[in-house]
Amino acid sequence: MTALALAALAPISLPDLDAVAALQTRVDRKYVLSAACCTGLLAGLTPDARVLEVDGMREFTYDSLYLDTPDLAAYHLAGRRRRRRFKVRRRTYVDSGQTWLEVKTRRARGVTAKHRTRNDNGLGLSGLSGAEEPFVAASLEREGIAGIDPATLWPTLRTTFRRTTLLLPTDGARVTVDRDVVVADDGTILWWEGMVIVETKAGRAPTALDRRLWHAGHRPVSISKYGVGLAALRPGLPPEKWHRTLDHDIPRALAG
Repeated sequence: MTALALAALAPISLPDLDAVAALQTRVDRKYVLSAACCTGLLAGLTPDARVLEVDGMREFTYDSLYLDTPDLAAYHLAGRRRRRRFKVRRRTYVDSGQTWLEVKTRRARGVTAKHRTRNDNGLGLSGLSGAEEPFVAASLEREGIAGIDPATLWPTLRTTFRRTTLLLPTDGARVTVDRDVVVADDGTILWWEGMVIVETKAGRAPTALDRRLWHAGHRPVSISKYGVGLAALRPGLPPEKWHRTLDHDIPRALAG
């Protein structure tokens, strides 16, 4: 979104946003748009839409490190649309300096659940610590995911991006708008220039923005920064369910 479009929206604080739409359990719908198209569509949001503002800032930098097993279980489970799948990552909210260890899982009917705990040791570039392993094990067990030994999880992909978060009060939904996405693996870096990822996070019913996007000819796409990023950086990997996104959405945005 342009600064002008953001300036037109009323702010909301993080505590107030969490009180209205914490949405740790939700249905996510993702869209890949050009920056110009994104600005035009979001400029037509309802007047009650709010934008997250913290210390006068409305856009924030995220730095994430994804961990996976040696055989890339998280990648393949997601790519093959298994009902029970997971992601483990450390995420640093750069502007606040906070780092969290997060475990995301997919339940039946496309519902996403996220468990997280503060990590005061920062992003790190290693596997899980002895203190982190029990948290990951308990989170996976709670979601019915078996056969994953947290001790085998190791950094696989790093991502950075800039995010704006919106609240749609009528729908009780969050919307995230990610730009300047960079994915890196073992020294190889891809910058998805000019591409914006819009994600609606709501209950099972589509939001007003989903319907607006559909009316404009945009449909949800299968995109995961981890899955698509790893597939793009490792051509030898089976692209799994992300082959269409790699063929039709991402190539126009790759640079460097």
